[in-house]
This record gives sequence, structure tokens and C-alpha cells, in this order.
Amino acid sequence: MSLAVEAKGLTKSYKDVKALIGVDLEVPTGTILGLLGPNGAGKTTTVRILSTLLQPDAGSALVAGIDILKNPAQAREIIGLSGQYAAVDENLTGRENLIMVGRLFRLPKNTAIKKCDELLEKFNLVDARDRVVKTYSGGMRRRLDLASALIGNPTVLFLDEPTTGLDPRSRLLMWGIIRDLVRDGTTVLLTTQYLEEADQLADKIMVIDHGRVIAEGTANELKRKVGGERIEVRVPLDRVLETQNLLRAIGSGEVSTDVDHLTVPVVGKGGTKVVEVVRALDAAGIEIEEIQLRQPTLDEVFLTLTGHAAEEVTV
Repeated sequence: MSLAVEAKGLTKSYKDVKALIGVDLEVPTGTILGLLGPNGAGKTTTVRILSTLLQPDAGSALVAGIDILKNPAQAREIIGLSGQYAAVDENLTGRENLIMVGRLFRLPKNTAIKKCDELLEKFNLVDARDRVVKTYSGGMRRRLDLASALIGNPTVLFLDEPTTGLDPRSRLLMWGIIRDLVRDGTTVLLTTQYLEEADQLADKIMVIDHGRVIAEGTANELKRKVGGERIEVRVPLDRVLETQNLLRAIGSGEVSTDVDHLTVPVVGKGGTKVVEVVRALDAAGIEIEEIQLRQPTLDEVFLTLTGHAAEEVTV
């Protein structure tokens, strides 16, 4: 297995704040690594180091076999980066922005123009290509920024919250583009505050909290780490408290309640546990309005592993 990104012992502090404490990571070629963590976890710091924008205090990293600390200029030639905020010139048109970036990558003018037109088509920006970017919506700017990151045909692409602020349609469009890039051989490391996004896109997920890696694996592997399946049941409001007590006796963890919906983790054969719940509620004369057995969500994984909900990164 060849690795497109390999980092060992990345450490970084901002005065008294320890942003990263010995972070190791590996991203196999042609895959997507999703970097998740609560507010201030160190995800953006990791991306900045790997994309040569920030020097670590300690540790080492290779991108496509290039030592980014010894040869940062060489590494930049094969790296693409789209940050949390669209880095585009508002006073230029969309087409002018892309051609400018292509020329900065030393592409011949004709090649830069051809690549620009291809990307405008891919990102559904053809109709807006001759408009100045200050007239673009937030979603259009995000798409133009990602297009800029691709103009140099990067081997490795770093995406720091690439769909933040996008409407659902634009987010789905972006997901499709990212999948296409990986299908064509690009390796992607992305941070995201949308757990559904990591579940949809990432081949492997790494969870960081307070600068340390606390869990890693596929989405299903992480879900299994937090205690098996969940039974979710909806009952009349006046029977919620009684139902809580019954579920607590049958389940293997804390019962969570959202109005008339109750959820409890179960270990072992989930189907058998559902039958137990149905029988217990029936014996108590509690009407079941809805019941299902499901896998834990990545939101629940986050809460279990970090004690926090996933939030936007600031470190």
C-alpha cells in the first residue's frame, strides 16, 4: 500500500495552547481521509502544516514521498488547497481568477485557458464566468475556490471544511466532484463539521480532540466502538417517563429522550432486544407509535468519544 500522506509526531503550540500533541496519520494513495474533531481540536492546524503553510514545532511529514519540511517548494507543486474561506480575488471575474492561478502555476497561457474552461464547466460556473466575483453567492465562491485548487492538477488535495455554508444542492454537487477526483486518482484529506459528509465520503476517519488522535477507522468501525446498535421508540407523551425506566432495564447504556422519542444502546442481538422492548411495553399497556433498530450515528460517536458535539474548528 503506497501512502500519499504520512505524518509522524506532529506537534504545534500557540504560546500556552497545545494545538497538536504528537499526531500521526497516514492517507493511502487514491483515498479520502476525513479529519473530524470538536471546536479547537487541531484539524486546521494539521492541514496548514501538511500544506506547508505552517511549520510544526516537532515531527515529520511526507506528501507524495516529498519531505515537506526539507522541500516545501517541491511539495507545493503537487498540492492543492481549499481553505475554510474562499481565497479568490473579488475584483476579478471567475474566469480571470482561474487563469491567474494557472499562470501562477507556470502553465502556458493556452493550457491555463483550456483548464479554466474545463473547471468552469465542471463546477457549473459557465454562466457566471465573466461576472466579477464580488457578485457571486457564497456557494459560487466556494466552488470557484475549489476549482482554483485544482487548476494545477494536484496529486494530493487538502480540503478544510469545503462545504461550509453551502445549500444542500451545492453540497451534493461538491460531494460528486470530490468523488470524481478520487476516482481519477487524487488523494484527499478533508476536515468537516458535517458528520454526514465524513460518513458519505471518507474511506477512513480520524477523530482529534485537544490535539491528540483519540480514534480512527472506517465509519462503521467507529460506530461499533460506541456500543453496538440503538433501539429507538416513540410513545405517547404521558408514558415517556415509564418507558425510560423500562428501556433502562433492557438496554446497555443511558436512555436519551427527545420529546416523545427515546433511544437506548443495546449490546448483542439487537433483534432480540427489540422483541424484549415490545413485550415489556405491551405488558405495561404502553402504545408503541414507532420502533426501529439502527446503527449509531457519527454524532453519537462524537459525543461518546469526545464528550462534545462536532463544531467548527478555530485552531
